[in-house]
Amino acid sequence: MIDLHCHTLHSDGTDTSEALALLGAQAQLTALCLTDHDTLGGIPAFLATQPLVSTRLLVGTELSCMFLGQSLHVLGLLVDPLDTRFQARLVELRGRRDDRNRRMLLRLAEIGCPLTYEEVEAQADSPLLSRVHFAKALAVRGHVRRPTEAFERLIGDDCPGFVPRQELSPSEACLWIREAGGVPVVAHPGRFGGGGFRWDDAMADLQRQGMEGLEGYYGEYRAAEQRYFTALAARLGMVVTGGSDYHGANKPGLRLGRGRGGLQVPDELLERLEVQQRIGSHH
Repeated sequence: MIDLHCHTLHSDGTDTSEALALLGAQAQLTALCLTDHDTLGGIPAFLATQPLVSTRLLVGTELSCMFLGQSLHVLGLLVDPLDTRFQARLVELRGRRDDRNRRMLLRLAEIGCPLTYEEVEAQADSPLLSRVHFAKALAVRGHVRRPTEAFERLIGDDCPGFVPRQELSPSEACLWIREAGGVPVVAHPGRFGGGGFRWDDAMADLQRQGMEGLEGYYGEYRAAEQRYFTALAARLGMVVTGGSDYHGANKPGLRLGRGRGGLQVPDELLERLEVQQRIGSHH
C-alpha cells in the first residue's frame, strides 16, 4: 500500500516532515510521497528520515493552475529535489501567493472584515500562508463562527473576499514538472468543477497540455468515483496514482494511507509511475 499525496506544516498540514515519515512507517506503507503546495521546503528533513524507516520516501509537490476559470491542482511526482531551475520557479510561485494574500487583506477590509498579516501568520506554522490560515484568523477575530464558514461566505472561490492569484496554466505546470524529471498528475479530479462536471473531454484536453496521469484513488472518493476515474485513465492511456491528501489536524478523520478508512492504493501504481517517469525523461 502506498500514499502519493500528503502535506506537512511546510504548506497547509500540521505535521513535521520527520513525523510524517514515521507515520508512513507506522501505517506500513511501502512508499510515501510528500507533496506540499508550491514548495520542496519539507523534503530535506523528510529524506533525512529514510534511514529510520522501511517506507520508501519520495519527492513531490502540488501546484495550482487555472483551468476553465477554476483552480486545478497538479501533483508533480518524483521531481528532482536538487533541480535549481525548478526551485527558482517555486520561489516565484510563492511570490505570487504572497502578493495575492496581501491583496486579499485589502479586499477583506473593504467588505468589513479587517485582518492583519500578523493575525494570519499566527495561524500558520510555516512561511507559506494559504486560505486555510485566513479562515482560521477570520474565526479568531470573530468575523465568522468557524473556519468553514469563512470559505462559505468570505474567501471561497466565488465569495466577495476572494482574490485570484496569477495562476499557472496546466501546460506550464506540466512543463515545469517534466523539466524537473517528474510526472505531472491531475490531483483529485472529482473535487473540481462540481458533481455534474463531465471529465471525459476535459481530461483529454489536459492530456494534450502535457498531463501524464490522474489521481484515481483518493482519500475522500466514493467507490463510484474511484471506478470512474481509474476507467477514464485506462481509456486515455494515462497513469493512475493515489493518495490520502493527509493534512494532519487540518483535515480531521483523514488518515495517512487510509483516507476516511477505505483507501488502499496498490503498490504497482508506483511501478507504472516510475516507468512513465523514464519515458518522460526521454522526450
